[in-house]
Parts: sequence; structure tokens; C-alpha cells
Amino acid sequence: MLTSIAKKELEKQQYRIIGNHSAVKICHWTKSMIRGNQGCYKLKFYGIMSNQCLQMTTSLSCANQCVFCWRDYKAPVSKEWKWRIDDPELILTESLKMHHQLMKGFNNKSQSYKLSNRVKHVALSLTGEPIAYPKINEIIGIFNREGISTFLVTNAQYPEKIKNLKPVTQLYISLDAPNKKLLKEIDKPLFKDFWSRLNKSLEYLSGKKQRNCIRLTLIKNLNMLEPEKYAELIKKGNPDFIEVKAYMHMGASQENLDKSSMPNHKEILEFSEKLNQFLPDYGLVSEHTSSRVVLLAKNKFKINGKWHTWIDFQKYNQLVNNNGEFSTEDYLKQTPIKFIDL
Repeated sequence: MLTSIAKKELEKQQYRIIGNHSAVKICHWTKSMIRGNQGCYKLKFYGIMSNQCLQMTTSLSCANQCVFCWRDYKAPVSKEWKWRIDDPELILTESLKMHHQLMKGFNNKSQSYKLSNRVKHVALSLTGEPIAYPKINEIIGIFNREGISTFLVTNAQYPEKIKNLKPVTQLYISLDAPNKKLLKEIDKPLFKDFWSRLNKSLEYLSGKKQRNCIRLTLIKNLNMLEPEKYAELIKKGNPDFIEVKAYMHMGASQENLDKSSMPNHKEILEFSEKLNQFLPDYGLVSEHTSSRVVLLAKNKFKINGKWHTWIDFQKYNQLVNNNGEFSTEDYLKQTPIKFIDL
């Protein structure tokens, strides 16, 4: 999938390539928590321990060439899978091996580091399009078996993959524009029917019984407009959660966008409030100022006046491995009061 030059460039950036099409890299927030500093917004919003999280992808390739993408190399792009398919057991084993090798460089003998030796979460969002991996359901099943929660992000260009996806702990769809014209400009999709693919993906998302989220990446003077149109698309997807996040001026995106394209946190909060006006079934829950992100959740997650956006990971593992039917409500956990600040 990668040229030798691209692979070397990625390795300089502390990526580790797994087999033919996968990769891992230590997340900034994993390092931060091990050093005794704050964790990722997913800790604040959902209860993920950042020091126990594996950041990876099962496909370096993508069907979009988004202007805000931070990847610092000419990323492989393709509509169809063209590569030899690696065994999911191999991907998991090698990913954990490489993750732990990279983590050795941060060994400060702290309790946080010691706990990091037991990976409990995987963020399938490092780069590319993880859901395009032909054996995505198999590797999800292996993560479930190993008691590793799964947070999978997709750009909504493979609706049938979403339809047929087995339960994941939390499924994300990226929604990068409120209308067709702007989505084409921002995502630069390879598929000509990109808009219908997005809408079909939202339709399938609405039928998922487990936790799901729509994420907006906002770019100043580009897609921070038409909150009512975003709301229409969000209603179609009917997600449990909405993350409104700022574009970050870093990596290759600096070649496409100016630093002025990066909204500050106040602007993200203001847009979230405008969006919320068109989504009465949702409420503003929390914010993570360092990441410039705001969380909205369905009002049903406010039980007896208290938000329950955190995840009972032990309960989820029991439910998913019993192979029976279950829903979002079955593995809720009350969000600690100290993490509710909106």
C-alpha cells in the first residue's frame, strides 16, 4: 500500500506500519496522561483512560482527500480495496507489540505508566478509513474477545459497511459540511455519488442499537455556517452524541488552510449553542477546551437530572461477548459531576 519513501517518512513521525495496510502511533493524550497531565476529551466525555488506549488504523488508504487532513505524506487513496488482506489476529498482535515498544520511551515508573501495559481501549481513527478493511468485523470480534473497547471513526463513504458492522462500543460518522457543494470542496471525495453515500450512511447509523456519534470538524470561514442544515443531517442519523470540534492547523493541512482557519474554543461553543437550537432533543453536556470540542447528548442520557454519558466498559464486554441483543441504555454510566461544565 505504501511506497518505501512514504513508509520511511511515517516511521520518522513515530508511526509503526503493521503488515500491508495497518498502522499504530502513540496519541498525544496518552503521553500527556502518563506524564501526569490531563487526558483526552474521551476521558472527560466517556470515561476512556487515555493511558490505556491504543491508537491505530486497519487501513491507511482513504476514499477522501480532506483539506483539513493532517497526514504529512501523500496518503494512498482508493475507492476499492486493492491490497493483500492481512489476518486480523496478526494485526492485533503486532499492533499491541508495536504500541508497547513505542510506550517504553515514556516509562517514568508512574502508576499511570504501569497501567498502560494493559490496553483497554482502541481508537480506530489514526488515519485512512478503518472500516474499508474487508475483515473489519473479524477484528472487532477479536477486540471484544480481548476486552478492548472499540471506538471506530468512518467518513461515511461506505454505507454498506456501516449497515453490516457488528457492534462496536461507539461508532462515529464524520460530518464535514452542511451541504453537497461544500462537502465536495472540503472532503474531495473519490466517489461521484458521495452525497448519497453520506445520506445512506446516516440512514444506517440511525438503525444502530449501540452507542453512536456524529462528529463535526469546523473550519473557520469555510463550514461554520448553516447550523440548521447540519441539524437536518444529524436528525437523519439520529446519533446518541454529537461532537463539535475545531479544525487544528497542523501537518499537511497547513498547505491547504491558513492558521486563521482554526476556530478558537469560544467560537466552537457558540456554534454548538446555535446548533442546539435546531436540535431540541439534545443538550449541551461538557467541553474540553484544550481540544476545542463540545459534547451534545440526547436528553434521554439525563436521568433524574444527572448526565450518563460515560460507559460501563465491564458491562459492555459482558453484553457483546454474550452474543445477545443489547442497546446503548444497557451500558450507561453516570458522568462524574466534575466533568459536567456546561
